[in-house]
Amino acid sequence: MDKNSLIGLLLIGAIIVTFSIYNRPSQEQLAAQKRKQDSIQLVEAERARLEVAQRTTDSLTSVPEEQGSVDSFFSASKSAISSSDSMSVSKLDSVYSLPEKEQLIVLENNKIKLKLSTKGGVIHSVMLKDFLRYNKDNLYFWEGDEANFNLELYNRNSVKLSTENLYFTPIISSDQNSVIMRLESSPAQYIDFVYTLPEDEYMMRFEIRVVGMSDGLHPESLRNFKLNWQQKLRQQEKGESFERRYARIMYKYQNQGVEKMNPNKSDSKELTEPVQWFAFKDQYFTTVVIPDKSFNTTILHSDDILTGNYLKNYRAEAMVPVSVDEADDAYYAGFRYYFGPVHYYTLKAYDKGIDNDSDKLLLHEQVDLGYRWLSWVNKWFVLPIFNLLRNQGLTMGLIILILTLLVKLIILPLTYKSFTSTAKMRVLRPQIQEIEKKYPGQDQEMMMKRQKETMELYSKAGVSPMSGCLPMLLQMPILLALFFFFPSAIELRQQGFLWADDLSTYDSIIQWSGNIPLVTRFMGNHISLFCLLMTIVNVWYSTYNMKMADTGQAQMAGMKYMPIFMAVFMFFILNSYPAGLNYYYLLSTLITMIVTFVFQKTLDEDKLLAQLEENKKKPKKKSGFMARLEEAQKMQEKQARERAKENAKKNYRR
Repeated sequence: MDKNSLIGLLLIGAIIVTFSIYNRPSQEQLAAQKRKQDSIQLVEAERARLEVAQRTTDSLTSVPEEQGSVDSFFSASKSAISSSDSMSVSKLDSVYSLPEKEQLIVLENNKIKLKLSTKGGVIHSVMLKDFLRYNKDNLYFWEGDEANFNLELYNRNSVKLSTENLYFTPIISSDQNSVIMRLESSPAQYIDFVYTLPEDEYMMRFEIRVVGMSDGLHPESLRNFKLNWQQKLRQQEKGESFERRYARIMYKYQNQGVEKMNPNKSDSKELTEPVQWFAFKDQYFTTVVIPDKSFNTTILHSDDILTGNYLKNYRAEAMVPVSVDEADDAYYAGFRYYFGPVHYYTLKAYDKGIDNDSDKLLLHEQVDLGYRWLSWVNKWFVLPIFNLLRNQGLTMGLIILILTLLVKLIILPLTYKSFTSTAKMRVLRPQIQEIEKKYPGQDQEMMMKRQKETMELYSKAGVSPMSGCLPMLLQMPILLALFFFFPSAIELRQQGFLWADDLSTYDSIIQWSGNIPLVTRFMGNHISLFCLLMTIVNVWYSTYNMKMADTGQAQMAGMKYMPIFMAVFMFFILNSYPAGLNYYYLLSTLITMIVTFVFQKTLDEDKLLAQLEENKKKPKKKSGFMARLEEAQKMQEKQARERAKENAKKNYRR
């Protein structure tokens, strides 16, 4: 390239650069151009969205071959908006807008506080105002994604339309006790979740209303709403392993009793019969879902959660029958939700005024009062007395003391009869020892002779060995009933006494970390002081009682120390049980010891022995028991003689 050509190219380049700089638009012009391009893009995007929404809305009426999406169906226009190129962005925004983030609406009374979320229209959190968690935090049933609820509908192409991730619009009543969460397709097509919370109640009202969608929904969705519930069960009590034992799903078939799922492992049940209600239950709190019309089909799942501050993961899938209002093209289902304590009288009150047994909810059956043959003791004796004393404003420690005294007073005649029976056999001990010397040895023949002559002595003296055991058996229902009562009594929860700050759980004086084989499994990583004191007193009383109950009869070596072994064994069993239960057992044993000492001091054994000797002189009619016992002894002697003859024959043949 020559010199002139190079100069020409440089001049042309300079002219182009100078022209570009001179004709460059200003900053104001650039901003205006950008706004114009953004406006065009927004209009085009809105036009595309409305076209998708319109196609989905048309799928409800004309049922096209293409299947619509969940979002496109439920985000259809609230009104008939015809998009056009000339429509401005501001016009679109003023006519139609969707919430961009979750909003929480508070619904509360003096017992519970609910937060409702616009996302999914669900209950975001449930808090009880009168109760605290074991660490004194507010007691929440759940918060946020710890629980989930959604309604599943299907269009005529069987496309699932779920509500869980869609945004609802809240409509709050003037009295502030009701909130409608509305998911609107158009003013004539919408889904309402209606929450109503009465004053001073744990029970709230919930309704689902589907309006104006009959032409587009699948016929099955118009007959039954499919509902999904899920809830992670929070740990609310200090004794996590013990609380887990009482955490379970419970349910009631229509016209039948209350059933429960296995709390000790993951469990699933498919219930094809009508279900009147189901409950996600903790030790002291429960969530109950009660439909106006019993669920047709219910699938329940309970899974253990072994990490974090959770015990269980509960899930339910249920089909609920739909009621129809043809005039308004409305399909609806009603429910009641109970968020509250597992308190016997609170739950039982919901059956007040219901005469028909088949209509009763029996929610109070969630309170574990023991086996059916024991629960009557708690229902008709323990609970009324306990409730009466509590209404007097007494402290829980004093209430348990008074209850223990009443129980001991009721069974006092049985205790006295058992004591006198043992005393009668004790004063006959020298005569029993003479029989032992008369028939020494452990061969079967000698043992049978000793037993026969011992029973003859008892019969002549008017002593029945079983009369000491029978009173103990008769008082067992009361003792066992109280064993079930204390771990289920929410009245004990966070009630302190002496060193125990919560009688509903263990009162640990020593704690440790780590896993000690067998010990941790049965005792946990702690030692309960009330349980330790109860064990010490029981061991001492068992040792004393063994001496008092020595009748002179030979016993197996192991059987002699069985009461002491059982007292120690119960320490490992009861160490994780509520301090209130161990306090009751401690009081019960102490009162029994005092009563025994009083009986011992007031009993004249010489006079008792003289009375028994007089009985020997009287003709004695044998009781039915003694007659059967002698008959059994004769049969044993006969069998022993026959075996001896057989053995002699075998030895002779050899």
